[in-house]
Formats: sequence, structure tokens, C-alpha cells
Amino acid sequence: MPFSTTAKNTMLDALTVDRIQLHSGDPGAAGTANVVADTKLAATFAAASNGERALSTDVDYTGLSANQSVTYLSFWKDAGTVFHGSKALTGDQAANASGEYTVKATTTKLSLTDPA
Repeated sequence: MPFSTTAKNTMLDALTVDRIQLHSGDPGAAGTANVVADTKLAATFAAASNGERALSTDVDYTGLSANQSVTYLSFWKDAGTVFHGSKALTGDQAANASGEYTVKATTTKLSLTDPA
């Protein structure tokens, strides 16, 4: 049986995520593989709604290689010391020619998958 939306909201709100990091491939079980930018940038997520927690504001990366591949995000707490998980990206998957990449608040959300 799937979790109710209320249960998902409660679980997501209990999860502290304060940093995100970019990856060019699957970050692996520890979140340390395929790192694009060594810096984990600050990120703020809104309260959970409809079983999801949306990024509150865009997170802008600079200093990447021109057209650098960005295919995953990883999510961290405690200023980037505790790995919580990762998500494959869809849509824009490369830095621009100036080495800039924006993680969009409008499309970046934390969510839970119901157990099988």
C-alpha cells in the first residue's frame, strides 16, 4: 500500500537538506563519484506539499568547464558532510560556454518512492 500524501510530507519535512552538488554521472552510494564541482552549494527547500519538497530558489554554479556535462544532483546536510541521496537530471544537462550551470527551483524537487 502506498504512503499517504500526509505521511510523505511529514517524512520529507523531517529531512534536512542544506547543500547540493553536481555530478557528471551516478554519484554512487556515498555521493562521491563523478563530482563536477567540489563545492557543495547552499540550498533551501520549501515545506513539503503534495508529497514533494521543492527547491526554494535557484542555485547558481560558476567556474565549471565550458559545456561540462551535469547529469545528477546529490543532496547533503550539515554543510555537506552527510549524504542523503541523489537524483538523475532531465532537461538541461550541461553547463553553458562560460562554465555556468543553474539548478532550477521550478524543476528541482525531493520526493519519496512508495515501497514495492
